[in-house]
Amino acid sequence: MSLAFPAAVQNYEALSSLMGLMREAAASGQWDRLVALEMKCQERVQIMRQADARSTLEESERAHKKALILKILADDASIRQNTQPWMEKLQWALRNTRQEKKVRQAYTPAR
Repeated sequence: MSLAFPAAVQNYEALSSLMGLMREAAASGQWDRLVALEMKCQERVQIMRQADARSTLEESERAHKKALILKILADDASIRQNTQPWMEKLQWALRNTRQEKKVRQAYTPAR
């Protein structure tokens, strides 16, 4: 095995780094940064789909890839935990806005 991991594993390392940045952005409420990083993650995943289909890994490389996947999943769970309250507030605000509009329409006299 060479010192450098194959491209397939390097892609998981890059995705793991992006997910770590996303976790930090979510934890600090940097929503615009989170969205931008999410777009980069989607691009990386598209690249990975192609690379994974063509790669074969040695046992140590598979173990490293598995560890990266577990970290990615943990970061994803943390991101969801940090974004869920914000999403609930946003949904509540949207619901209230719709209700308010319906009430105004119902009680505003036609001209």
